[in-house]
Amino acid sequence: MATKIFVSEPPEIARASVAARPIHVLTLTPFYPFAGDDAAGCFIAEPLAYLAAHQVTSSVIAVQPFYKRRPRPSIAAPQAQWCCFPSFPGSKGLASAGKLLSWSILSRVRDLHQQKTIDLIHAHSALPCGHAAMLLARKLGIPFVVSVHGLDAFSTRQVSGRAGERCRCISDEVYRRAHCVLCVSELVREQVLLGAVGPVNTEVIYNGVDPEVFFPSSAPRDTGQLTVLSVGDVIPTKGQELVLRALVALSDKFPRLQYEIIGDGPQLLSLQKIASNLNMEGRTHFRGRRSRTEVAEAIRSCTVFALPSRYEGLGCAYLEAMACAKPAIACRGQGIEEVIRHGENGWLVEGTSVDEMAEALTCLLEGHELRDRIGRAARRTVVDRFTLSHQGECCNRVYRGCLA
Repeated sequence: MATKIFVSEPPEIARASVAARPIHVLTLTPFYPFAGDDAAGCFIAEPLAYLAAHQVTSSVIAVQPFYKRRPRPSIAAPQAQWCCFPSFPGSKGLASAGKLLSWSILSRVRDLHQQKTIDLIHAHSALPCGHAAMLLARKLGIPFVVSVHGLDAFSTRQVSGRAGERCRCISDEVYRRAHCVLCVSELVREQVLLGAVGPVNTEVIYNGVDPEVFFPSSAPRDTGQLTVLSVGDVIPTKGQELVLRALVALSDKFPRLQYEIIGDGPQLLSLQKIASNLNMEGRTHFRGRRSRTEVAEAIRSCTVFALPSRYEGLGCAYLEAMACAKPAIACRGQGIEEVIRHGENGWLVEGTSVDEMAEALTCLLEGHELRDRIGRAARRTVVDRFTLSHQGECCNRVYRGCLA
């Protein structure tokens, strides 16, 4: 009987083959747009079309614990299968959530794998999706990558005590076993490497913006109307209260100044009360959650964007404001400092200083030439380095590197 001889391809030929062929990625995420909120998880959904241009097909499974209502799919985002999985309510159930999630979707993933081979799993956040991806990838014999979007890389800020230590250990294992850990900034990468107990392969891939959706206004400037805008969850670390208190000090200097807040969250009622106590309720407008189109329109209409967030891995809202050629005020020491150069394409302040925030707002509100110069530089920064196209190219490169 003849002996079969198998000759492996040279590495350079194998790499060229991977670089040229279509690949199929399973995206596993707890963040995704749904009917009624197309901004939720938009940073996951929006790059998918740009990956398709690189012959990357994405199948999306968006997940929610069973005790939350299953969202209705958004018609504005690429199609996703929504899955509710068993989980213990509260943060203490986070450590076991990944294993329960993997059990819940295993048959669905196997069916998908049979219909069209899954080349790689891309999970968003270590828990629960990264843990589930690690277990699923082991069963299917394929690689997985995991994205880290915030500074709480090991979930120890969410969960304390023994449960928090369990989360930390599982997250560490996920990072070490992943073919690559994708971080939205160097600051996030530092947090991952600082907490890891072994070697972790990391890459920084900054979030991107669609400059055709977020673009400068062509309308003539109304020099009398001044508006400061914040976009983000209404929580203490986002810094809307700091902006509000700084604006009180500027009331006499800018009598027509208005403050608009887009977003919702647990601090909303207390922030409304603070605005009332400071006699700012008539000049502070709480807009709630808004669609992506409405957010873009609000940014184009504002004078200055301000979000002095004190706990930010990067912050897509800053990039969106910059793409609209608006000066964005952010905090020093956060991920966005890797993008904003103070006084050149944005403005950086200390996140606890009302006086510094008031001074920053005064400089930018008084000087329209300064605003215009910073805004133009901000737009160039985004177009040159931080578009969805850039993000898609980087993800495609990492995916194919994992498969080579």
